[in-house]
Amino acid sequence: MQGFYFDELTVGQAVETSRVVGAADIEAFAEVSGDNNPVHLDETYAATTTFGERIAHGMLSAAYISAILGTRLPGPGAIYLSQSLRFRRPVKIGDVVVARATVTALDEAKGRVTLETVCEVGGKTVMDGEAVVIAPRRTA
Repeated sequence: MQGFYFDELTVGQAVETSRVVGAADIEAFAEVSGDNNPVHLDETYAATTTFGERIAHGMLSAAYISAILGTRLPGPGAIYLSQSLRFRRPVKIGDVVVARATVTALDEAKGRVTLETVCEVGGKTVMDGEAVVIAPRRTA
């Protein structure tokens, strides 16, 4: 895995990735998280909701952001401090989620990086927020 040291980061720097959400992804997330809400897992139940079909856990999209921060920007060695999230639209089976993190501020004294985080489906925001991480520094 490749990432960035704090001194290699710049405001505006961004990383984007995309994932197709499959039924197996939702089921695996439910198993790992323990969130067995039937809107995610039961087609019959989900058909009775406002969504009309199964939807992915909102935190699954958030996990795509976590993957960017921990593996690419800043990358390995980054330490998550906080994340705000707003869920704007549902993610459905078969949707392509485009996740993006963009550096918006750098705090040299504390080694902290603030990033705008967003996930989109079809060009529409499904989740957005802000993350703060500590980026790794070079050893002397």
